[in-house]
Amino acid sequence: MLQTHGERAGTLQREDAGASHNRVVMNWLFLFAFIVAFLVVFGGFVRLTRSGLSITEWNPVSGTIPPLGEQAWQEEFAKYQATPEFQQINFNMTLEEYKYIFYIEWIHRFIARFAGLVYAIPVFYFLFTKQISFKEFGVYFLMGLLFIAQAVAGWVMVASGLVERPSVSHFNLTIHLLLALALFGLALWTAFGHKYGLLKAYNKPKWSLPSRLALISFVLLLLQIAYGGMTAGLKAGHVSDTWPLMFGKLVPPNLFSSFINILESPQTIVFIHRWFAFAVFAAMTALYFAARKRSHAAEIKNGLNWLLALVAFQILLGILTVILHVPIAIALAHQAGALSLFALMIYFMHRLRALDSIQS
Repeated sequence: MLQTHGERAGTLQREDAGASHNRVVMNWLFLFAFIVAFLVVFGGFVRLTRSGLSITEWNPVSGTIPPLGEQAWQEEFAKYQATPEFQQINFNMTLEEYKYIFYIEWIHRFIARFAGLVYAIPVFYFLFTKQISFKEFGVYFLMGLLFIAQAVAGWVMVASGLVERPSVSHFNLTIHLLLALALFGLALWTAFGHKYGLLKAYNKPKWSLPSRLALISFVLLLLQIAYGGMTAGLKAGHVSDTWPLMFGKLVPPNLFSSFINILESPQTIVFIHRWFAFAVFAAMTALYFAARKRSHAAEIKNGLNWLLALVAFQILLGILTVILHVPIAIALAHQAGALSLFALMIYFMHRLRALDSIQS
């Protein structure tokens, strides 16, 4: 029976992987990646409900339990009342209203703690039982470092909104987001390695056109997500509720009057985020047609269909987010769409590089 290049790639990579192909470890990695993705989307809900600054201290252990009793709640509320957000924005907030935003942030941190356990307990068990060999442990150790780094970045982000201004730094928010994406992507890449076979570091085949386009699309998507993070941090989605015009113009004046505008100006940042989406769309369209010309497995062809449909739908969600004044449900769907595109690009880069390895 004849095999396509994609099917041969899967067969050869699995044979090459040997003991590295472990279904139990693969399922754990997919579960962990899903929890990380859910945590990122829930973080968006925290931001949209202005709940992120409600807990003013980072207590990884004692913070597991919320305040118990009226006095404990009053003490926690007093800490929040000393913050710029309460003094400048929520000065009329009651204790009951505070409890609502507190619990949203508390759930966010609880999920993060749970994600840490989902990582730590299995990884040491798999290492102890030799389902993960010691020579392969480096990538799992890196996951642990990324998890700690994004947790620390999360607290640095929160701390940036507790001193002088009633909002977090958009740079810190974006760093926190990108570290979470790095963790998500590494978990997925490693899971795909256990599913299809680990790509060997010493095997560096020539990059095919589809692989190069996948890499370009991935880089552009990362830039778009980074600008999405800065847009969220600056609440720049509220700058203009019209599309395609902003302030009645296709290109408002003075957007690029200074280089610093591309990193600091809400108007410039949201303008870039609006239109850079079409550069991502163009790159992914080029990837779609270049890859469709090859004799790939049905799984890859179906994935390409999903990719093109999802990037178009993601742009639509972005437009709806703007013209409907950033409704929470649509804004979160837009964020989840970005994560889905990110996951698809991890998949395509892994699979297409596997194809490169058997065609070189």
